[in-house]
Amino acid sequence: MRGIHHIIVQNESLKYEFDIKRNITVLKGDSATGKTTLVEMIQEYLINGMDSGVNLSCDVACRVLTGNLWKEQLAEADQTIVFIDEGNRFVKSLEFAEAIKKTSNYYVIVTRENLEMLPISVDEIYGIRSSGKYGGLTPVYHQFYRIYDFDKQEVYPLRPNDMIIEDSNSGYEFFSAVSENVTCISAKGKSNIFQILCERKVNQPTLIVADGAAFGSQMNRIERFVKRNQFLHLYLPESFEWLLLKSGILRNSEIKKILDNTAEYVESEKYFSWEQYFTELLVQVSGESYLRYNKKKLNPNYLQPAIMKQIIDSIEGIEFTV
Repeated sequence: MRGIHHIIVQNESLKYEFDIKRNITVLKGDSATGKTTLVEMIQEYLINGMDSGVNLSCDVACRVLTGNLWKEQLAEADQTIVFIDEGNRFVKSLEFAEAIKKTSNYYVIVTRENLEMLPISVDEIYGIRSSGKYGGLTPVYHQFYRIYDFDKQEVYPLRPNDMIIEDSNSGYEFFSAVSENVTCISAKGKSNIFQILCERKVNQPTLIVADGAAFGSQMNRIERFVKRNQFLHLYLPESFEWLLLKSGILRNSEIKKILDNTAEYVESEKYFSWEQYFTELLVQVSGESYLRYNKKKLNPNYLQPAIMKQIIDSIEGIEFTV
């Protein structure tokens, strides 16, 4: 499946309206905001149709995965948006992560767990916000909002003295070369960033750089550090490869169209995360040019002063002392 899918679920007293645009969407947030009610309404509609009093509108099929028969239910889903309510423990398992990989479905998971096995985008973790009054004549309207929106919390420009980089390959090599005045540490993996923060005293501006396309599982615990420490900041582009594509260093008219509407290009059956898609796209468009990209070892041409400056200038809100 690819693309953005608009969903409306409503009965006489409640209405949910939202878009789903990646293979994995997570619903979190406070209790009693209507997350479970949403899944229950969808299930009621799937069992009893219009007799349920629920109306479900979507351009693709929807279904609910639940209980011990989840594998059998999943085997029947194709080009489907699959909803999973809180309390289904199988969503934490490696077996579930392997089972949904290379499927043609999108998944909407209600959970308070971090789900380390899944490449969850920071941008696709939502809470539910309501407007209207229960018991009134018009339905209470529910819509999704992004839980992690650090752009609204930061004060720009940020000028880091230290950087913690998720990557250990090309991304780390690039940021290490950005400025001799900035200390750069490789976390060698997203899950190691938390451990570094536990062991390190952060008392000067420090920027954490990680791939937002798959960093969602870490946000719950990393956010606590960032909120408690005024010196800690987050920069979460989709991925390092996305940053290079966005910078404009590669002259290809298709790149901007793809970045402006990525959901229409990423097939869920082929790419478990958008991070994988951007890497493949960059390798493809850089081709045999002097900027040919290798994820494991940075092409030194990316460190040419003019190229490096163009990439850095595309990072909004962050300034480096060169």
